[in-house]
Amino acid sequence: MFYDTFDGLLRVLVVAPLTYVWLIAVLRFSGKRTLAQLNAFDFIITVALGSTLATVVLSDTVAWLEGAVALALLVALQFVVAVMSVRISWVRRMLTSEPTVLLRDGRPVRDALLRERISYESLLAAVRAAGVGGLELVSAVVLETDGKLSVISARQLGSGSAMHTP
Repeated sequence: MFYDTFDGLLRVLVVAPLTYVWLIAVLRFSGKRTLAQLNAFDFIITVALGSTLATVVLSDTVAWLEGAVALALLVALQFVVAVMSVRISWVRRMLTSEPTVLLRDGRPVRDALLRERISYESLLAAVRAAGVGGLELVSAVVLETDGKLSVISARQLGSGSAMHTP
C-alpha cells in the first residue's frame, strides 16, 4: 500500500534529483522567457514540462535519458517559437491573442465581456482587487494575453500609450 518495491523507491530517490538538476540547467540555458507564461503557448509548455518531469520521476517505463531529451526538446521548441514570434509577425499573431479592453472610462464594454466570457462580477472583482472602489475611477480594465486583468485607474492613465498595441 505504501510502496511496491524498494527498487521503485530507490529509482525515485536517484532519478528525481538528477532530473531536477537537468531541468534547472536546461531552463537556465534557455533564459527567463521559457517560464514567463506570457501567453497560452507558454502556459502549455510549462504544464508539459511539469508533466514530463513527473513521468520521468515516477514511471519506470521511461528511461532517464529519454526524459532528459524530452525536457530539452520541449524547452528548445519553446525557445524557437519564442524567437520566431518576436521576429515574425504572423507567427506572433498565430500564437498570441490581442489584449481586450473590457471597461473603458468607467463603462463596461458589453460585447467584449460576452466575447471573452468574462462576467460583470469578475470585472468588478478585478477592480476591487486593484484597490479601486468605483468604476468611475477606472480608465480601463484590460484582459491581457496571459488571461490576467489589468486595471488602469484614471489617475494612472497618463498619456494612455500603454493602451495601444503596435
